[in-house]
Amino acid sequence: MELLGLVNYALFMAIFICIYALLALGLNIQWGFAGLFNAGIAGFFAVGAYTSAILTTAMDPDRIGGFDLHFIVGWIGAMLAAALVAWPIGKICLRFRSDYLAIASIGIAEIIRLVIKSEPALTNGARGIASIPRPAGDIGYMESQIAYLAIVLVVLIAAYILVERQFNAPWGRMMRAIRDNEGAAKAMGKDVEFRRLEAFIFGAALMGLGGALFAHFNRSITPEAIDPMVATFLVWIMLILGGSGNNRGAILGAAVVWIIWSVSEIATDRLPHEYAVQAKYIRLFLIGLMLQLVLRFRPEGLLPEPLRGDLRSTKPGADR
Repeated sequence: MELLGLVNYALFMAIFICIYALLALGLNIQWGFAGLFNAGIAGFFAVGAYTSAILTTAMDPDRIGGFDLHFIVGWIGAMLAAALVAWPIGKICLRFRSDYLAIASIGIAEIIRLVIKSEPALTNGARGIASIPRPAGDIGYMESQIAYLAIVLVVLIAAYILVERQFNAPWGRMMRAIRDNEGAAKAMGKDVEFRRLEAFIFGAALMGLGGALFAHFNRSITPEAIDPMVATFLVWIMLILGGSGNNRGAILGAAVVWIIWSVSEIATDRLPHEYAVQAKYIRLFLIGLMLQLVLRFRPEGLLPEPLRGDLRSTKPGADR
């Protein structure tokens, strides 16, 4: 029985790693490729989660929606909705740089959270949306977990392949050129503002997809799930730790951080109740300590961004 519990928790943890890896890939497009400091990940996460929930749940007289559509339609709708929300935000906010863009994106994410919490006709307010269908959710519990992990893993692999192809394509080289030297890119005739907006929208679409996967896994979504600590800043830690500008680093960072986050929760839950509540902050301390050590001894991350020369040198006959 204990073994089954451990296997179930491992499946639970693997599913969340895949979901957070999608969020980290989206952030890597924005920050790693284009240098856009988006601190409003939770907002696009929420848009995707609620859009898919509205599209796929059954009719509810208390709110708008309940179209009872297939989950794939919900996930596509989540990506489109997040991209549509990102477009006007990007048009307005991408003129800002670094700290100002971060402040603006945090504010927009908070506006989205408050709208979700205060619009019961659309999102059911603070009660959220329940009974969200999970793919393969009508089979046994363990089998359902395995099936959902397989689905999420396929989605993650597909997203990784597409993003990696863009990274190695002329588009990816152009984005890194804009990130490293905007003036030179403009002098070469590149439309910097439009390309930055492209990266912002593509990254937001992946974040919306991650929110939809989260909502269907939990079978419900509430405003409390849109916590900036776990939906924004934890994703930033994952990307910085794994290696900004490296898609494999983003996935590795998601796995390392979430494993530490989950294992530390198990350890603190075994403490007496009077200590367990205070010990929860140890999780934040461990993540912060690990981030400080990485920034001190390996500031480029566990898997640094590959340079074009590094890629060429790995090919046979590159030294000829």
